[in-house]
Amino acid sequence: MELTGEYGPPRDEQELAAVVDITTQAFAMVAADAEGVVRKNHAAQLLRLLRHDGQVAATLTLIRMAQFLGGRSVPMIGVGGVGVAPEHRGAGAATRLFHHFLREMRDEGAPLSVLYPATQPLYRRVGYEQSGARYEIHVDASALELGERSLTLRPMRPSDEAAVDACYRRFASQRHGWLDRGDYIWRRVRTPRQDTAHGFVVEGASGLEGFVYLVRSLAPQGAVPKQVLKLNDLVATTPAAARRLLRFLGDHRSLAQDVVWFGGADEPLLALLREQTYQLKLSMHWMTRLLNVPQALEARGWPPGLSGALHLDVADDVLPDNQGRFVLEVEGGAARVRKGGDGRMRLHVRALAPLYTGFLTPRALQLAGMLEADEASLQVAGALFSGPAPSMRDMF
Repeated sequence: MELTGEYGPPRDEQELAAVVDITTQAFAMVAADAEGVVRKNHAAQLLRLLRHDGQVAATLTLIRMAQFLGGRSVPMIGVGGVGVAPEHRGAGAATRLFHHFLREMRDEGAPLSVLYPATQPLYRRVGYEQSGARYEIHVDASALELGERSLTLRPMRPSDEAAVDACYRRFASQRHGWLDRGDYIWRRVRTPRQDTAHGFVVEGASGLEGFVYLVRSLAPQGAVPKQVLKLNDLVATTPAAARRLLRFLGDHRSLAQDVVWFGGADEPLLALLREQTYQLKLSMHWMTRLLNVPQALEARGWPPGLSGALHLDVADDVLPDNQGRFVLEVEGGAARVRKGGDGRMRLHVRALAPLYTGFLTPRALQLAGMLEADEASLQVAGALFSGPAPSMRDMF
């Protein structure tokens, strides 16, 4: 596709004001709040925009971070704040913006991009596909009366920040699909917009074993409103820390009824509850785009006890370097990719994304008409890409 429109970061105050206006309208924000967000992202050099006839037509925010896949941290570019000026809607501005953006990020060396879609057709046109899920978990505080007080729980101090970061990373590295957070995501956890997050840590013999960031709000219903405890983060690296944190949340039962956090369908803390007194519902699917097929395949972790080779034939109408045949060879938990091979598994780069994360099996992709392969290739791919369902706690 021929790229049209001029692309890059904002050049002056006039363009920043245009981004603020687009953000205000696209996300129904108060103008002052939108300006604060836009200026902060501009200072961090995270904004990109598309100009048409000298005017800002569309904008996005890029977030450099990483994602744990197969136990390894894979560099990744998150995308947020996608907005199109009202007068440019329906004219392909967002598609052109993403064509520029994807090429820039590939040239920068990023193997992956991930986003949460407001609308899927746009992102599918440029090579993204559903690749994991974020679930919303609701538990009644009265169900958290666990008899665990052996570990010390105290309010978080500024000096705890490095230990909290390390605790999260130990935990998240074992959760397939979770973010290896950067400053952008940590700010959202610790200082949520228009809210106050209170942090608490749990300490044991080995040091910091868990923590929670919680935001308190009032439920609107009832003659005597109760609090809702929204957990921006909840991490326990030992069974004792898990029980202590749940008991701490249960101790709020005279003030709060609903305790809410986000994670995967396989949330381990729910196994500690006496009854199935919780609700688990899909919040949103996130979408992945492979920017560099060989690099992405080599960067993630693989089942250490498996070995095999898969002959891929990949189509990509946005990033030509991704097109063609590749041989994926896996052994000892690592992969090597070389060009060539027989191309026995044929798929678009869009279909490769859910296969890559393990969100959809090769047979499911075949049934959806997104993949063609012989029986032997289906079996090899099914084994190599097997593993826990990919999930994510953070929204961005």
